[in-house]
Amino acid sequence: MNPNDAGADLAYLSATEARRLFDARELSPVELMRAVIDRAEQTEPVVNAFTEQLYDEALDQARHAEDRFLGKGGLTPRPLEGIPVATKEKHAIAGRSLTEGSLVNVGNTATENAPVIDRILDAGGIIHARTATPEFSIATFTHSRLWGVTRNPWNPDFTPGGSSGGAGAALAAGTALLASASDIGGSTRIPAAFTGTVGYKAPYGRIPGVAPLSADHYRGDGPMARTVDDCVTFANVLAGPDPRDHVSLRPKLVLPTEYDAVAGMRIALCLRLGAYDVHPEIEAHTRAVARALTDAGAIVEEIELPWTKDDLLISVAAHFSTIFGAMVREIEAEHRDRMSPYAAAFADTMAVAGEQVTYVDGLRVETRLQRELAEAMAPFDALICPTTAVPGLPAGDDLLGRLVVNGEDHGEPLWAAMTLPFNISNRCPVLNVPSGHSSWGLPTGVQIVGHTYDDPTVFRIGKAVEQLRTWAYTPNHRPTV
Repeated sequence: MNPNDAGADLAYLSATEARRLFDARELSPVELMRAVIDRAEQTEPVVNAFTEQLYDEALDQARHAEDRFLGKGGLTPRPLEGIPVATKEKHAIAGRSLTEGSLVNVGNTATENAPVIDRILDAGGIIHARTATPEFSIATFTHSRLWGVTRNPWNPDFTPGGSSGGAGAALAAGTALLASASDIGGSTRIPAAFTGTVGYKAPYGRIPGVAPLSADHYRGDGPMARTVDDCVTFANVLAGPDPRDHVSLRPKLVLPTEYDAVAGMRIALCLRLGAYDVHPEIEAHTRAVARALTDAGAIVEEIELPWTKDDLLISVAAHFSTIFGAMVREIEAEHRDRMSPYAAAFADTMAVAGEQVTYVDGLRVETRLQRELAEAMAPFDALICPTTAVPGLPAGDDLLGRLVVNGEDHGEPLWAAMTLPFNISNRCPVLNVPSGHSSWGLPTGVQIVGHTYDDPTVFRIGKAVEQLRTWAYTPNHRPTV
């Protein structure tokens, strides 16, 4: 498989560049869709990012998009007109299967579109495929008894992360230009870090979700892309109030498409978030991002947070055991034999957690952690930190014991990702952008954390990092899968 042929060049276009070429009539949406489908047919036997292919429907929709760009029928192109978008399987499409990666749900059919699906379709995006997740989207990897193992295109021995692993893998493999994701503990940012893509955890309420988990203030849906500009465009499509989600914010925030340079900004650098053991390569790449921002005129100051593992555990144990974990336990009580081992183990852990801590216990710690973050960030415009503490996680591993890679023990898997603190503080927007490439053959990522509901600032810094630490899917810099 050659990632450097002409078809791959089209498949790796940014959505922004594809739209420019459509408008100039230098590229047809049909031509682009065929290139993306061809690329998927090459890579999917290894990567396994897709749970469902909608290629025939997508090509038909691409022909209609072509007509819009040609001015036929008096219809004008919409923001995502003709752009191939892969959507997370848990984002329901009316009349199609909705399993969330579980044998328990085989045969389930969605009765209506998820809000993010409606937004994509209304904007002219073409859903050509649906992407894999771990069962119930509960893990930092992506494999299940239903769909098998999804692999990282950069190094198939490793997972693309989870739970939006299929989304990240598709973007990295060149089999989608945009991908929908969600995040309750890092499910957008972890795959973005491991696949060298851009993932945006919007602040709570910015993008409408689906009941009842739309009421869970740890979670939210969001966009993934290969560039910051594409992520801005996609976020502007997804954001805004929806009557199906009463916490969705109004008025709609429209992110700027142009940003000032970072010169003069004050940015906090926090390497360990108080509690994490960070791999030397992750630290080196994060420091390199900080140096690049300093060289561009930003004032970067290293800080530490007073967070402890015990405090983080109390907060997340109380929260998950009360809401998301309780929902999984209801399923496990009747269908344990059809669940993946890690899903059953999650239900067991939530049962124990629910006996040891109460929701009020968690709130007491959660609000203190939030205050400590706010006070630490008060002198700064934003904070940067690693997205993951390790460069990768092995594909197909349930991670029920220690994390062992290449014969080296990297500790408890729970602490491999550094994302959960910002679900505890989920009013903060967080953007993952690539920070480098590790010796494990995988990309690494950095989180840009904004003050509550200050979304534009994280994109301003993200755009600068993208320009300063050049990371493009060029013919010489793509997965070899």
